[in-house]
Amino acid sequence: MATLLAATGRRATTLSRSPALSQAASLIPRRGLAGAADHHGPPKVNCWQDPMNPSKWKEEHFVIVSLSGWGLLFFSGYKFFTKGKGKKEENMVETTH
Repeated sequence: MATLLAATGRRATTLSRSPALSQAASLIPRRGLAGAADHHGPPKVNCWQDPMNPSKWKEEHFVIVSLSGWGLLFFSGYKFFTKGKGKKEENMVETTH
């Protein structure tokens, strides 16, 4: 019975407000997802603190290390497969003059 009276009282106060006040109240941000920042597992560490365990790294460190590794792999592969072409062209130009 008390909850019914409380609900009726809330409805009455809501209806008695002017439309401008209820619209302004709806624009106030709610912190409904504020608990999402809580950690749900082991804390993440910097990549240099535990270099042999990438699952514990912070996400941004994992991305930086991964992209650097892929870049190094592609660049070294490029250099390996094209290692003699640049020097031979330079030598050919020098010998023909």
